[in-house]
Amino acid sequence: MNLTRPRWQVIGFVLLAGLVLLAGCWLLAIRPGSLNRTRRVLEWLRNPQAHPDWMIHAGERCDQAPFILPTNGFIGYLWGDTFRIGHRHQGIDIFGGTPVNETPVLAAYPGFLTRLPDWKSTLIIRIPADPLRPGRQIWTYYTHMADEQGRSFISPQFPPGTYEMYVEAGTFLGYQGDYSGDPNNPTGVHLHFSIVLDDGTGKFRNELKIQNTLDPSPYLGLDVNARQVQSGIQICLQPTQTGE
Repeated sequence: MNLTRPRWQVIGFVLLAGLVLLAGCWLLAIRPGSLNRTRRVLEWLRNPQAHPDWMIHAGERCDQAPFILPTNGFIGYLWGDTFRIGHRHQGIDIFGGTPVNETPVLAAYPGFLTRLPDWKSTLIIRIPADPLRPGRQIWTYYTHMADEQGRSFISPQFPPGTYEMYVEAGTFLGYQGDYSGDPNNPTGVHLHFSIVLDDGTGKFRNELKIQNTLDPSPYLGLDVNARQVQSGIQICLQPTQTGE
């Protein structure tokens, strides 16, 4: 009796084992709350009116937090969330639960606004003195403010090529959109908000790398750190107060 396995069976076994290993690595890479938050996001988008207690409100302030809340909606994805191997989310995603161009976005803190000439959906605001660490400069970053075709919902007050325009906290910046850079792959209507570190020469670092960003939790007064939050619902740690 021939006990030697046919070559194609051996190759198939190796490929299957490799796929199982990759799947295991992917699951281990995902932070425990990420999958749960995806479920919550889908639930919110299906029927936001059923969950008014999940919603944050633009312009409100959580207790003594330095930043006001930048938009309305449900905080779905958090700083530090992991969805694929080698990637960690650099900010928070706030889903308005409305169509594009309806949910307003406000400046969370005073600073100097820039919109680079090729930015369709993005603004960045320079804050010369970090309110939690005054010796350093930081930047607040707002994106996805356009539709899937790249039609911008940013306020006409900030056309492409705007540099260092001073804005107060609460200034209207635009509306939530679903622009991803790929018309065939819109993101879903939300605001991506992050805090970007300065590079030491007065410029902002690459926001796509989490090591160049800060956890927004202490700036917003929200429990929004993916290392700590598992429930998928982020609310103010203390009762909200009206912002500027």
